[in-house]
Amino acid sequence: MGDKTDPIEQRSLKLEEIRKLGHDPYPHHYKTSHTVAELVGRFSKKSAQELEQEQVSVQTAGRLVNLRGHGKAGFADLLGSGERIQIYVRQDRLGEENHKLFRLLDIGDIIGVRGHLFRTKTDELTISARQLDFLVKGLLPLPEKWHGLRDVELRYRQRYLDLIANKEVREIFIRRSRIISQIREFLESRDYLEVETPMMQPVAGGAKARPFKTFHEALNIPLFLRIAPELYLKRLIVGGFDRVYEINRSFRNEGVSTQHNPEFTMLEFYQAYSDYQDLMDLTEEMLQTVAQRVTGGLAVSFNGNQVDFSSFSRYSMVEAIQRFWDKEGAPSTEDLGQRAPLVALMEKVGLEFEAEQSWGGLLEWLFEQVVEKHLIQPTFIYDFPAELSPLSKTRDEDPRFAERFELFIGGFEIANAYSELNDPEEQQRRFETQVQARVGGDSEAHEMDEDYLKALRYGMPPAAGEGIGIDRLTMVLTDSDSIREVILFPHLRPEC
Repeated sequence: MGDKTDPIEQRSLKLEEIRKLGHDPYPHHYKTSHTVAELVGRFSKKSAQELEQEQVSVQTAGRLVNLRGHGKAGFADLLGSGERIQIYVRQDRLGEENHKLFRLLDIGDIIGVRGHLFRTKTDELTISARQLDFLVKGLLPLPEKWHGLRDVELRYRQRYLDLIANKEVREIFIRRSRIISQIREFLESRDYLEVETPMMQPVAGGAKARPFKTFHEALNIPLFLRIAPELYLKRLIVGGFDRVYEINRSFRNEGVSTQHNPEFTMLEFYQAYSDYQDLMDLTEEMLQTVAQRVTGGLAVSFNGNQVDFSSFSRYSMVEAIQRFWDKEGAPSTEDLGQRAPLVALMEKVGLEFEAEQSWGGLLEWLFEQVVEKHLIQPTFIYDFPAELSPLSKTRDEDPRFAERFELFIGGFEIANAYSELNDPEEQQRRFETQVQARVGGDSEAHEMDEDYLKALRYGMPPAAGEGIGIDRLTMVLTDSDSIREVILFPHLRPEC
């Protein structure tokens, strides 16, 4: 093992030496008395005198992340369960054979340690090792400057290195798990039933998006990875489950950005005998509860702003455009209510738009240009154009608008909900319109789902449903500026 040997080969040679010492290089099991995190949590406040009096014997395991000295005495840092503890190694305490193992260890190796706790002269909690047990050799060295790894491409492609190097990344995913568990607790305390619906579906539906396609050889049928579980969850409302939810993986064959990943996690829930106003109230209460329990308060930092969950604003889409209009001549309700005056308004202020867009499409586009960037604080935007909401009830007093809302936080959409359309004949007409749109080239339009229409004809009670993006909510509650920061294994372009 001379100096000219490359680092990877050196590690392989050391592994052979460790085998010769009689150590199983890949043992099946290692019993511990404590994890590293448990040791730090239980004994970090114990004084040197208390540790000396108690003579706490421990057996733990973890990854070596620092080595200082290979002589007759040395120190190392052991990482386990996100925490570190120092170990102190002396040849006269380990014995010659076990100390030979210590001299063959590298940063990145996984070992077991037996010994007792004490504090060094610098007051650092430390294990005085009486036995080292070899568990795994890290055959690849950790990257240079691995501590505090900042190479974004490497972090996402090799998340395991990211988790070793960056404690704050680990904390993001611990918080993500807590967000999901608190959502479950909130819904189940209100008599919601968690269910599972198909991820492969014969008809792509439930949202306006381009699906991923696959094929089932045994059944000889095409299938689609689900865009959303909506139509199956509403079948369960028909079947008598009045409150259901699913925390689901959904798939949309679309671009990748800081806010989009082709595979993502959604909470979808449906409540019978309710409308979209009821879900606004429920959503506000749920997110306040989750924020308080997960972060310890109702104010969180996100992208340089303080987001306050203690109050939620509510505007119709038309009201929001008027409220946040920053151009000459604030639009009237009439200007925004029909296509011709809306086109004239946008031409007047110099906003570009696609000439073939319908009134609803133009209104939504204007909203995106004028309003979205201002919606940092939690804000419900309701009453969307009905033509953009093919599964939603329309307002009785103005059928141009659907009983639908979206929740915005931090400048982007977090949730989408509506009073569910339960008239089977009207639903069929809207599906037929969507089918015509597909024929015209709109690959994101809904397909006809005959079985769902059949379910509606058996009778679905009045109901409201909602989808909340778990990834985006986690971004806000962890102050993460990209969706890739909150997905353990985000989709990436192939390496060159």
